[in-house]
Amino acid sequence: MKSDVIVSAANPLVKRIRQMSSRRYRRREGVFLVEGAQPVWRAVEAGWEVETLVVAPDLLSRTAAGLVAEQEARGTRVARLSAELFTRLSERDGPAGVAAIVRSRSTRLDDLAVEPGAVFAVLHRVGNPGNLGTVVRTVDAVGGAGVVLVGETADPYAPAAVKASMGSLFAVDVAHARDADAFLDWAKRHGVQVVATSGYADADHWSAEYRPPLAVLLGSEGDGLPDDLLDRADLRVRIPMTGTAESLNLAVAAGVVLYEVRRHAPDFRR
Repeated sequence: MKSDVIVSAANPLVKRIRQMSSRRYRRREGVFLVEGAQPVWRAVEAGWEVETLVVAPDLLSRTAAGLVAEQEARGTRVARLSAELFTRLSERDGPAGVAAIVRSRSTRLDDLAVEPGAVFAVLHRVGNPGNLGTVVRTVDAVGGAGVVLVGETADPYAPAAVKASMGSLFAVDVAHARDADAFLDWAKRHGVQVVATSGYADADHWSAEYRPPLAVLLGSEGDGLPDDLLDRADLRVRIPMTGTAESLNLAVAAGVVLYEVRRHAPDFRR
């Protein structure tokens, strides 16, 4: 039997969804919110544990309604909200009427598969969750092997990161290294070439010699990579800029370098 439609913001499920905007709550409960038809179905198809599908029947497309019915028939809990309440909770303009509460996963650095052609993006102390999610999406697009977060970084399960990844979060392994030493030790043990990005590097990114397995290392949005970490990289590259801009957005820089690595080493794979 289908559940009644929730219309009150005081409903416990609605309160829980709102609490998921807090990183502390997400960590304690081990859940996060995914919104949008494509990201939700990517989570389902990738086998992530969906605790609850949250839908607004009046907003669902016919295709999405069919998919919801299929998941409900398989035993997935479905909570139905009024269109007005769902829209108030949504972080999107013109919401599609489907979201999911998904159980988070923890990937250890040593869980990452380092194959001969593997390429990783490594983000050192990155603070913007939108940039993080966009890098995850780019790594997915180029066939990368994973993303490594070094030190204190943005949360990959933050709403902005999940939204920016457009479902790629469910296809790309995201691991965490407690600090730069832990990452460099892992890279050394697995024979991973560390390619650091810096505006002061001597080599242009298109003329460097890339030797997968490798990791493209990018620094925080404001400070970039610290000098001691740059010194310990195997290779340092810069993206030439001829206009008046002093720097590129972090996610854009990651895309430029990752696609150049793919061009030089077309056989790299996840």
